[in-house]
Amino acid sequence: MNTKDSQCVQRAIEVATKAHEGQFRKTGEPYIVHPLAVKKILEDWGMDEDTIIAGILHDTIEDTSLTLEDIKKEFGESVAFLVDGVTKLSTARNGMRDIDTYLPATKDNFLRLMIALGDDIRVLIIKLADRLHNLRTLSALPPDKQKKIAKESLEVFAPLADRLNMGRLRVEMADLSFKYVDPRRFEELKTLIEKYNKSAEKSLKKIKEEVAEALKKEKIHFEISGRVKSVYSLHKKLAKHNQNMGEIYDLTALRIIVDDITDCYLTLGVIHSLYTPMGGRIKDYIAKPKQNGYQSLHTTVITKDKRIVEFQMRTKEMHEYAEQGLAASFYYNEQKLTENYKQGKIEHLPTNLLWITELQTTAARLREGKKVDLKKLKLNLFADKIFVYTPKGDIIDLPNGALPLDFAYKLHSEIGDHVVGVKINGKMSNLNKKLEQGDIVEILTSKNQTPKQSWRKKIFTSHARAKLFKALRIVHDPTNPTESAEPKKKRKPRIRK
Repeated sequence: MNTKDSQCVQRAIEVATKAHEGQFRKTGEPYIVHPLAVKKILEDWGMDEDTIIAGILHDTIEDTSLTLEDIKKEFGESVAFLVDGVTKLSTARNGMRDIDTYLPATKDNFLRLMIALGDDIRVLIIKLADRLHNLRTLSALPPDKQKKIAKESLEVFAPLADRLNMGRLRVEMADLSFKYVDPRRFEELKTLIEKYNKSAEKSLKKIKEEVAEALKKEKIHFEISGRVKSVYSLHKKLAKHNQNMGEIYDLTALRIIVDDITDCYLTLGVIHSLYTPMGGRIKDYIAKPKQNGYQSLHTTVITKDKRIVEFQMRTKEMHEYAEQGLAASFYYNEQKLTENYKQGKIEHLPTNLLWITELQTTAARLREGKKVDLKKLKLNLFADKIFVYTPKGDIIDLPNGALPLDFAYKLHSEIGDHVVGVKINGKMSNLNKKLEQGDIVEILTSKNQTPKQSWRKKIFTSHARAKLFKALRIVHDPTNPTESAEPKKKRKPRIRK
């Protein structure tokens, strides 16, 4: 969005500059440098004008004499609402030592955080832009504050960016944070990546040329570029594979952007005609998108000089969404999304963003004074999710690692209590089988079946555990989902002598 000629944006800059006059950042720069940097980030993400203006003014209520009423009079209700949300979010963060710590004070702050996010997701997008610029200038702060902010960014804000499928932001935020959380490991892995890329440079150039020539022969319009794995992504993958570099096949990937979905699959065929595909390494995220909406077609091949290279094929729109996620949705459909957010109507969001609706529902429950299971809320927000289907095509979202009984209890406790078997993708399976993205799950039931004690080892979610424990008449503590509870024993009547 081009806001250079917008009088409202220019006026917001003037108001913020005056309000922050005499204030300086730890870098020694005038404070206004920060709001203007946030504005630039939001513009790069293609956000709507109200969000950009709120980004310019986001620190005024907390740090200057400007009031919310002043902002409302000058820039309208929507901007004031967003600025107020960012202010509440900043207040909620104070005292949050660790997202996994549920002490009373922390719990209250976490609740306020959820309320602030639930009202309008653009509040979070402004906060992500604010956090990104703060991370870029983190070196100006004392070491203890550097580590605290970096750790929070790694544990809270980078995962939220991932849930919004803002891939470029997640990568930058995670790497900037990891540099301060574990500087020695960061430098070690950075050096490793640089060495690998240097050794692979000539080979990758040749591969690019071979692929480009083959695609031109097929008259496929394309753009081809390299993607280097980020330091933090490599750190996580090595931890998953017991530090074995031999198991890392996507250290370098070649990304091919084409005109349409058909060309994605045609390009896959071209690549497989040139190089040997590795078994089990073709991932079709176009037919079955990731839980955050990411779409791309991946394959890993062995080239003629025995190098292992990953290729990613996607359309331009898929690429924009992979890089910018929800922000890209504002760019492509700004008016509709903006109006929906102003009115609090987000029920028509894509399936991968339904967690936002859940967040708004939770916020409403909190405002009404109703109880919320924080453990469950955290799981739904930060854990990886999968989307599976009923035979009728209804979409059910579950955390990654969920089992058939979790699916059954998510449908209804009556279904969960009477499970006798499960079909996954039309084939009989067992209750220990982990569900995968896009599975079609059919639960088989019988009226004669009753819940079994052995099922406790066949459930993953706290929701299913609570339902099962209730059916088994077990006292269940929702704050301790890993408890090893036993059935209540009937007390023997005391016989008085």
